[in-house]
Amino acid sequence: MAISLDRLVGLHHRALQVRDERMEVISGNLANANTPGYKARDIDFKSAMQAAQAERSSSLSRTHEKHFAVEIRNPGEQMFRVPNQPDTGDGNTVDVQVERNSFLDTGMRYQAGIEFLNGKFKGMKKALSGGQG
Repeated sequence: MAISLDRLVGLHHRALQVRDERMEVISGNLANANTPGYKARDIDFKSAMQAAQAERSSSLSRTHEKHFAVEIRNPGEQMFRVPNQPDTGDGNTVDVQVERNSFLDTGMRYQAGIEFLNGKFKGMKKALSGGQG
């Protein structure tokens, strides 16, 4: 029986990628908190994972150059965040407290995902070694 890493980790590796991308976007928001006219951005994790699931479940690949290319939406597409506070006059929509909380939440979820995958790999390693280690 062949070992499938895709079956072992499922979509968890993609979840880590999306969370990493989201932390980069949030970092950019925080870095531009005082930039006039800057619009806060975010990545919708739920829609990104739905797109990744759809991409994974569809096996649409071109096997011949004359086949139509299928365009799949980028799972990490950035969107603008709807501001929670009124405009301060400079057009900047970054709420520093919201950004910090989002960054911390995403970071904790990222760490939990790493721990989950680490457990999966330890279990696989143990199974491969016959329970030795």
